[in-house]
Amino acid sequence: MKNKFLALIILCAFYSLNAQEKTDTNSYQKNNEIKLNLISPLFGAVEVGFERHLNKNSSLGISAFIVYDNKENEDLNYYISPYYRYYFGKKYASGFFVEGFGMLTSIDGKKIYAADNVTFTENKDVYDVALGAGLGYKLVTKKGLVFEANAAYGKLLFNADKTDHTIVAKFGLSVGYRF
Repeated sequence: MKNKFLALIILCAFYSLNAQEKTDTNSYQKNNEIKLNLISPLFGAVEVGFERHLNKNSSLGISAFIVYDNKENEDLNYYISPYYRYYFGKKYASGFFVEGFGMLTSIDGKKIYAADNVTFTENKDVYDVALGAGLGYKLVTKKGLVFEANAAYGKLLFNADKTDHTIVAKFGLSVGYRF
């Protein structure tokens, strides 16, 4: 009788330990993030982003970059950029990542200089689509704070001949929150 009772207690102890492991939640495994790019004000703009984690290694997101000071950023007006990221870190959706992105952008038209090379006229704004790739690193704290650094380059696909640029670039030092 004592052996059966002892076996029952040990069995219940193992089941309670197993159940406890399954109910603990990992603070890293929250699926949404919002971020603010801290270096975009240096370019006279603001950039915000949202990211949704699909699993431990991948996510989908979108960022919007809007220029508010045309003196600092003379060529770019805005962009909206959806992206896919693949993470190589050991923690949930963090560490080193690679990214593929698309971009809908508005860029100032081609500048045509007069003979004196001082005055110029500018063509109307050019709307275009770009595709590109990038890489970066993301650090997530236990409280859900997110720190991210990334760089990406892409190429304009359709109207590059109507502007002075053929490539687009995204740079970021972002801070955010995972929820």
